[in-house]
Amino acid sequence: MPPPAGLAPWPTPSTTPLASPTPTRPPPRVRVRPPQPTLPPPPPYTRVRLPPPAPTPPPKPRLEPAAPNPSPTATSPPPPPATVSASSSSSTCLDCVHFGKCSGCTHETDLDKPPVLQEVSNFFRGHGVGDFTFSRGRLFEWRCRAKLAVRGTPENPLIGLYQEGTHIVTDIPECRAHHLSINAAVKLLKQGISELNVQPFDEDAGTGELRYVQMAVTTYNTSIPVAKRYEQGKVQVTLVWNSRDERSKNAEKLSLLIEFLWKNGGPKSNVHLIHSIWANFQTSTSNIIFGHKWRHLKGERDLWERYGGVDISLDPCSFGQANTLSFNALLHKLHKYVPRGSTVVDLYSGAGVIGLSIAASRKCRSVKCVEINKQSKMSFEISASRLPTNLGCTITWHNTDASVEPLHWLEGSSVVIVDPPRKGLHPTVISALQNIALSERKAFKAKSSLTKVKDEKRPWILRAREAAVHVDNTTIEESSETWPETLIYISCGWESFKKDCKSLISSKAWQLENAHAFNFFPGTDSIEILAIFKRESEADQKKKKKLKKKKAK
Repeated sequence: MPPPAGLAPWPTPSTTPLASPTPTRPPPRVRVRPPQPTLPPPPPYTRVRLPPPAPTPPPKPRLEPAAPNPSPTATSPPPPPATVSASSSSSTCLDCVHFGKCSGCTHETDLDKPPVLQEVSNFFRGHGVGDFTFSRGRLFEWRCRAKLAVRGTPENPLIGLYQEGTHIVTDIPECRAHHLSINAAVKLLKQGISELNVQPFDEDAGTGELRYVQMAVTTYNTSIPVAKRYEQGKVQVTLVWNSRDERSKNAEKLSLLIEFLWKNGGPKSNVHLIHSIWANFQTSTSNIIFGHKWRHLKGERDLWERYGGVDISLDPCSFGQANTLSFNALLHKLHKYVPRGSTVVDLYSGAGVIGLSIAASRKCRSVKCVEINKQSKMSFEISASRLPTNLGCTITWHNTDASVEPLHWLEGSSVVIVDPPRKGLHPTVISALQNIALSERKAFKAKSSLTKVKDEKRPWILRAREAAVHVDNTTIEESSETWPETLIYISCGWESFKKDCKSLISSKAWQLENAHAFNFFPGTDSIEILAIFKRESEADQKKKKKLKKKKAK
């Protein structure tokens, strides 16, 4: 076909074949060895006397999970305590910008080894405990409950802790111990204070509007995977307002602040941060943080959390552990020491977290919870309502002081659990536990001789013994022949525990068998103790005596 008009004719295709490239081989590789240096001849052999080896320092706690240890012998000392790691972070340094100013943390290195750990390990080893373990837990962002003072000015509010030995507040917006949701909620609260011109409390003048704030995180959310629940925790905010009630003059500003928090952090905001908002009204000039009046104002009323395998609801006025992850680890360990079918009394029970979890997991016949704080009653009732209906366990909650006639609560129970405040057990409770064998013998003699036991007639004692909450309608007759053979002691005060432990052991009524420690407060010298004491009942002692007599014959 000819080319179009005005264009040059088509080029004639070449008939010469294309030359294929000739493959070339690379030159062979030649390995050239560098010249070897000439070494001098070795020196003549001489004999050198070495100094004796230095004494081996005591072994440090291992960083691997605990393993069963053989019982200690006289020739081989027991191994050091096993340290169970529950933190994914390899760093054990605090690295907090507030350290040194804030009174919350006392040391910034070796967060996985509290300074008191070695003393604790040596103490239990000296008392024959060979399986002592220590759980380090989560080292950062572990605190899920915080009470913070509010000071400063509306333009520059300070929300944090007092400096050591003073009432000067240190602002801690980037606290590494706080759950990240607490730090975010504090930031939002500061913004609201500045925009609405809320006056922080002035201690010297007694003026101002916002005195304190309590933040409590819940990780209870069944709509998301378990692995994400902790990081996406929601915050229950309690504002401690400087007025008598919500009808005071400055109540309008309280309403505006609540609306601001709910609008910018509630379920309809860009980031759902706030679970609920409460108000507490306090006008006292003392150092007591909370007043007696509480009001639920926004969000869900009940703050649910999963403890020891059961759902627990905690009001803002009820005591709750700050480190929920480590507390769950302690409960998991504690359950193993409660025999199935036991009758349990839980002294210093609070809202009944320990008692309810044991009732559900160990199929107990009965659980009695004794607590002096009457405000914990509602939390106990709400939590108990979620227990399975087929437990077959009678659960009661008693609003009374456990130190008043403690023998009444010990009688009829096979397991006693004590979780006292930092100062330790009351002397009357210690005395009752020391003399428990004597009480058991008296009860046995009273029954065998058919002597009439004097009935209690004092009305205030009878009222205290009545159950304020009774979960199951099943009635179980308590036998005076049953007395505790297992004592489970949970302690947050190491010094008071040492004193109580020595008192219990010196009476020879109890023997210390197991002990575990938990890192509830990384960055401090505090340590949580779980100790198990055992006692031989009067019946077991008589059986042993009979066996010895038979063998002697």
